[in-house]
Amino acid sequence: MSTNSALSKYKFLGLFPLVMAQIGTSGDNSVLTVATASLLASLNATMSDIQLANIIYSLCAGCLMIVGGMVGLIVGWKKTFRIGAAMCAVGELVVAFSGNIFMFTWGGRLLVGIGASFLIPSVLGLIPGLYQGNDRAFAFGAIGAATGIASCLGPIAAGFLIDTFDWRIAFSCMAVYFTIVFLGSLLVGDVPLPEQKVRFDLKGTVVAVAGLFLLIIGISKIPVWGLIDPIAPPVIGGSPLVLFGMSPALFIALLGLITLVLLVRIERNVEKTYGSCLIPSSFLTTPQVRSGLYLTAMLFLCFGGSFFLVITYLQLVAGFSAIMTGIAMSAMAIPMIVFSMGIPKFSPDASPKKICRTGIAMIALSTIPMALSLNPYGVNWLMYVGLFFFGAGQGFVASQSSNIIAGAVNARDAQQSSGIQTATRNVGQAIGVAILGVVMLFSITGTFKDAALSSADLSSTSKTVISEQASIGFMPDAAFAKYIADKAANADDAAVLTAINPTVCPRCACLRRKSIEALFFTQQMFCDRFKHRRTFDKGHRAEGGGTFFNGKLAGSRHIKTFTGHFP
Repeated sequence: MSTNSALSKYKFLGLFPLVMAQIGTSGDNSVLTVATASLLASLNATMSDIQLANIIYSLCAGCLMIVGGMVGLIVGWKKTFRIGAAMCAVGELVVAFSGNIFMFTWGGRLLVGIGASFLIPSVLGLIPGLYQGNDRAFAFGAIGAATGIASCLGPIAAGFLIDTFDWRIAFSCMAVYFTIVFLGSLLVGDVPLPEQKVRFDLKGTVVAVAGLFLLIIGISKIPVWGLIDPIAPPVIGGSPLVLFGMSPALFIALLGLITLVLLVRIERNVEKTYGSCLIPSSFLTTPQVRSGLYLTAMLFLCFGGSFFLVITYLQLVAGFSAIMTGIAMSAMAIPMIVFSMGIPKFSPDASPKKICRTGIAMIALSTIPMALSLNPYGVNWLMYVGLFFFGAGQGFVASQSSNIIAGAVNARDAQQSSGIQTATRNVGQAIGVAILGVVMLFSITGTFKDAALSSADLSSTSKTVISEQASIGFMPDAAFAKYIADKAANADDAAVLTAINPTVCPRCACLRRKSIEALFFTQQMFCDRFKHRRTFDKGHRAEGGGTFFNGKLAGSRHIKTFTGHFP
């Protein structure tokens, strides 16, 4: 066997640690979610403490990932990958041995979040440097499949460890896991640094972190603080924080968005002066990159939002345990894994436009059997049909989204796009959870109030109390019974209101289904903008580095160069 053939045989060996890193960072929050009850008792924490611990990780990862994408170009992607893995391992260890919720949150979770901001961009930054053509498409597909693996195995593994041992063992296992990822980096090839030295963009970093922080905080708090009318705004100095009588969430999100718009103007000047910046102009001026980022955002918008809705319903209404939930979610994860890896492997010349549109349609239509599967006390077999097509659609889009971006720009920008992609994922996921969380909150509140106020068995006193409630959350019957006991005028009214609760959730699910369908059919219309506007130059590579054959990603054949939208 020749040396080249031997190298070709093991070319994907270095992909395993990258996939493991993606699984670990995607599944980290599963452990925290499953461990909530144990943490409340062990650390004397409150639900707000747990929510803060959860959001600290997401905020750090989301705000710093663009920075991580630039640091990788300065010090090297392999080194950044190892730094991120080491920080995650140490952070999980601090979490496991925390004696109080303060150390748990501001010591361990903060460190894991910062580590993830280095680790995740490194995964997407290494792939364009290590793989080309169809191999690159397959590698990106494998990373997409890792998200499906984490969504399935995360709750199962976390539930088993916590039920069998305790939450400290679970987080200790996460520390061991990231240590293995660190050691696995020895298998990852080196990617040369850019010939032109990259200068760290301090000004852009400060503005980007501030903008993303405000945007993610504002969006994620809309279901809690309210969209327009304040529901449960933060309390500062003993007084609720409201702006002009409105919830602060939307104002904070808009301030973050304005800051990011300002960032674009700053980055133009920085790039013109120094030749490099946090957000290269090619990301904004290349239609294919913009389209790919949009797809990435929408992919994680739907994944985060729908994942939130489905798991909430399965656990709170159907009474699924963490392990049962993980097994149920395998109906989504398996097709996502199969198609995100299988399409680049077995259909490398397929049209990205057709694949993405097919995936989007499958995701939108999957919500119909999901909604029809719901009943007041659980789900039927249609839920698993919907999850299957949802996962398949996710796999279709995931097989193309990252490669669409990386294939449109030069090698340096393709690697740096990793930070932009991962930040886009986090923002998209936050928006998805916020939008569907608001829809769920408002629909449950409105539907419950309508049912209560129209009930002939409810006293006028209780009707008045219910009508004055700003919001009514999504709760299982046991929790709702405790909640409503303080609101009802008497025990009979409490029984009537408790009986209404199971009928509300399935009806609201139909509204949520329509909102999801609207999101995805909007995305389908956006896909219609992907026209065949091309400039072909035989025998040459695109200025941005994207190589296509008849509008499709090319291998080692005679090529045509593509400088427009993907087909």
